[in-house]
This record gives sequence, C-alpha cells and structure tokens, in this order.
Amino acid sequence: MVDIHTKIRELRQQQGLTLKELSENTNLSVGFLSQVERGTSSLAITSLKKIADSLGVEMSYFFQQEMNNNYVVKLDDHKVFQVDGNESKYVKVSGNFQGRSMESLIVTLRPFQQDIQTSSHPGEEFHYVLKGQVIIHVDNNEYVLNAGESIHFPSEKVHKWENPLSEETVILSVLTPVLF
Repeated sequence: MVDIHTKIRELRQQQGLTLKELSENTNLSVGFLSQVERGTSSLAITSLKKIADSLGVEMSYFFQQEMNNNYVVKLDDHKVFQVDGNESKYVKVSGNFQGRSMESLIVTLRPFQQDIQTSSHPGEEFHYVLKGQVIIHVDNNEYVLNAGESIHFPSEKVHKWENPLSEETVILSVLTPVLF
C-alpha cells in the first residue's frame, strides 16, 4: 500500500495548496499536517475525512483497494486494511453504488487496544459485537457490550472504544457518512 501521507502531500501539491491553506480548510494545525505528510504522526479517521473533503476526494482515494461496483460483496472481495497510526484492522463489507450513505465495516480490535483520542463527527454509528467485548464511551457514559449486543448513537457525541480482553474483539460497524 502506498503510504497515505505521501498521497496527501502529492494531492495537496497538485492542487497548489499550501499547508496553511489546508490547515484553514480542515481546522487541523499546520504543524500536525506537516507531521502527517512526513509520516511522523498518526492520523485519526476523522482527520483523514476532513483532509479528503478539503482536497475534494473520497477517503478511498488514500487506500489501494479495488472498489466493488456491485451490490454484493463476496468473501474474495474482503481486503484487510489499516489506517496509519490506528491499530484496528478493517474490512469493507459495503457494496459500492452512486449515492450510498452508509459504510459497513468489520473491525478487529487487538487485545487491550484502547483509543487514545476521542472522536466526534457528523452522522450515526451502529456497532454489533460479533466476538469478544468492547467498552464504548459516548459522552460521559460507558457501555460494556458482549458478543451479540449492539449500540447505535449519533456520531456528534464524543466517543471512543476499547477492548478490555486479552483476545481480539470483532465488531460489525455501520456508519454514516461514507468513509471509504
């Protein structure tokens, strides 16, 4: 996979934008964006979404992944990917068609993985635990979910998650807006 930071820098330069202009468009600091472009800072999905929107591309632009142009996603189409600086593993399980508004992913959290930063963004999130356990923090509330349990909340609420177990946790996540 070509590094995401390289694609961000190349696209920004192709569009003739300075780091300061990208900073103003995304509300991310110039210093942070500079570190991201050099590959020395991790990048949260929400920050990548802001950068993608500012540069006028879908988040999928930053991933080497063939897009499925069907309604059906076959097992052979599953490709595991990671976002720079994020320990979670993702598999896109949504079809791809014009105007879709949901993103479906299988997310695998490593043992004892814990989000360092909270997240808040437009949309909704639905998470169904397939295997293991997850603790999801939404605003000032903590929700412990085991296999077979789910949560659905507005993504504008400050949130993060953690895997408290010594084994992987696997989650079906359905989100809006489309990320990849």
